[in-house]
Amino acid sequence: MSPLRRVWRWADDRLGISAVIWPVLTHLAPRDARWYYVFGTATLTTFMLQVITGIALALSYIPSTAEAYDTLQFITHQAPFGHLLRGMHFFGASAMMVMIGAHMAQTFLMGSYKYPREMNWITGVFLFAVTVAMAFTGQLLRWDQTAVWSILVSAEIAARIPIVGSSLARFLLAGDTWGGQTLSRFFSFHVFWIPALIFAFVGAHVWLVLRHGISEPPKAGQPVDPRTYRAWYHATIRREGVPFFPDAAWRDAVFGVGLVIVVAALAVLVGAPELGQQPDPSLLASSPRPDWYLLWTFSLFALLPPSWENTFIIVGPAFAAIVLFLIPLWNRGERSPARRPWAIASVIAICLTVGTLWIAGITSPWSPDFAARPLPPTVVGAAGGPVEVGARLFYDKGCEYCHAIAGYGGLRGPDLTTVGDRLTPAEMTWRILNGGANMPAFAGNLTPDQVDALIAFLKSRTAR
Repeated sequence: MSPLRRVWRWADDRLGISAVIWPVLTHLAPRDARWYYVFGTATLTTFMLQVITGIALALSYIPSTAEAYDTLQFITHQAPFGHLLRGMHFFGASAMMVMIGAHMAQTFLMGSYKYPREMNWITGVFLFAVTVAMAFTGQLLRWDQTAVWSILVSAEIAARIPIVGSSLARFLLAGDTWGGQTLSRFFSFHVFWIPALIFAFVGAHVWLVLRHGISEPPKAGQPVDPRTYRAWYHATIRREGVPFFPDAAWRDAVFGVGLVIVVAALAVLVGAPELGQQPDPSLLASSPRPDWYLLWTFSLFALLPPSWENTFIIVGPAFAAIVLFLIPLWNRGERSPARRPWAIASVIAICLTVGTLWIAGITSPWSPDFAARPLPPTVVGAAGGPVEVGARLFYDKGCEYCHAIAGYGGLRGPDLTTVGDRLTPAEMTWRILNGGANMPAFAGNLTPDQVDALIAFLKSRTAR
């Protein structure tokens, strides 16, 4: 017997490793479980990837307002493999959100939440919630202008909740406003508390899977009856089941390895997003936007009528949570998607809604474009004189952040490419000096000569 085998047998005898691991690896799985069963293990794989890369990043990251930004720049541009690690952590978070969403959709469509697996679904809902919290808290740790304003917007939204709103906002900020205490609190949430919750819920979820078995692919005309299902399932799995390892686990392994390779490739080829400006409370020219997987919520709040916002903040999340937790009440009957068209329609409706809001969030026409550049001479069409002065004022006074001309500028306000054909000089002057619903009044911010120059420039914007 080799020395390594002797060491293994000694350790296994004292610790009982095989007594714990072997039943997990060899538990029986349905023979016809295919590739659409890999999303649960893939979610766990991406979480472990986040743990590994997160620990590596934490070795250099300093959760201090004076040093957090600089340490992230050091990790990204100077530390050995720092660019790769931060990129994998960033894209790993995206992969985890995609995988847990796909796993929940697959579980719902296949009716796997039904008897006796109701608690599997409930623990999965908790896992989804803490995964979103993990992604949300991680954004602030970048400690740039966008990250800080994002948490301020989140705290402002939380403050609108009746009774507990102000306390919840103070809890998020760890005080009355953001600062070092906010960063420390989010760092502890992201690194300690939330991962601990994820490990706990993953443990409970896996134990429930082992207890109740992996759900078999549903068949039309074979409803779930709690009185007979357990006996039928155990008889079927004993007769037709295959050991999870290696008969079923190889698909999980192949998909998991492929997922890690994709994340690593994106980290190398694309990399984590560059940091924005360092936090500056006096700089209001910021457009806080969450990462892409939460961008649809940004669009939703932006598009809601102001009178609906407070109601939606309270009712929306509460309604979604109630629906998710009540789904297992329908714990019998057909599981096959072919006999549950409402389930397919629900998933399609959610995907279309989230996708549409996400596309709107990419363009975000309601947000000023603070990155807009001055109009090029080819667009201004004049060298010197009032028209050129007016074009420069159009940029310097921030008009271009909201109004586009010939494709340059923001989308929040009306396009002014041909405004000279639509408005008279008197109408332009009135609007500039008095403002509008979403436009500030410039009466006290412009001299008469500057107003004349702006009007000269806008008059030149015609289709001719």
